[in-house]
Amino acid sequence: QLQLVESGGGLVQPGGSLRLSCAASGFTLNYYAIGWFRQAPGKEREGVLCISSIGGTTNYADSVKGRFTISRDNAKNTVYLQMNSLKPEDTAVYYCAASILHCTEDRGGLSTWGQGTQVTVSS
Repeated sequence: QLQLVESGGGLVQPGGSLRLSCAASGFTLNYYAIGWFRQAPGKEREGVLCISSIGGTTNYADSVKGRFTISRDNAKNTVYLQMNSLKPEDTAVYYCAASILHCTEDRGGLSTWGQGTQVTVSS
């Protein structure tokens, strides 16, 4: 069974950092791009960052430029989202999703989603 599992969310103060992990099971991530998406209460899900199968990155959200980075460790079958200088507006449920080879925000191209992890930025 193909599965993605996110972890690393939690409560953090403004200006703090978190690192989210997206671990795959049932398949190898080597041939997949992994995108991070988030959904805040009352808002639509939006793309954050994506990393392709060969390590190229795509930034979907201008609001995270210079603060968030994405990386992958194929040996661990895991993709990471490093979030620094967190702001209250980053509060959301964060999801990772897989697409074949290339990054896409098109839900038709995203074959597998994780269950999400809550990130809350508050003092």
